[in-house]
Amino acid sequence: MPQRSPEEIRNSIEANRMELAVSVEKLRGEVVRITDWRAHVERHRSELMVAGAVVGLFVVRRIARRRRR
Repeated sequence: MPQRSPEEIRNSIEANRMELAVSVEKLRGEVVRITDWRAHVERHRSELMVAGAVVGLFVVRRIARRRRR
């Protein structure tokens, strides 16, 4: 491996620092997008309604069975 001058090392460190800053900013945006539960609800509204209905029916049946005993 050839020896690098201190200036080359500094430039390399600075380039890595800039790449890291860009990567962190992209990651922040991705985390915000993924954790936005309101957007998920909006995109999957019909699935959530069906799931809610199924859970509701299950709860009602469960309560009805307990009352019969």
